Amino acid sequence: MSHVSSKGLYYSVFFALCVLTVVTVAIARVDLGVMNTPIALAVAVSKAMLVILFFMGVKYNTPLTKVVAASGFVWLIILFGITMGDYLTRGWLGVPGR
Repeated sequence: MSHVSSKGLYYSVFFALCVLTVVTVAIARVDLGVMNTPIALAVAVSKAMLVILFFMGVKYNTPLTKVVAASGFVWLIILFGITMGDYLTRGWLGVPGR
């Protein structure tokens, strides 16, 4: 039997997404130095989790669906790690001809 969520839950999640969007805009306008990106990513992950859990129905779905959704996040973290590893080490090697 499938789970049926109430309208109130969807309205609450929508309100939370609206508040987090305002927080995103506020963070973009304030200079927090090196903390801008981590805070913005934390807010973005929070919004993504709300959408995935409630609007996509992963919270009330089968364990296999939860594993697939979680593996997507793990893969995203791996790709971010590879990208940041490349980006942060670009200055280590000298450029030929300079």
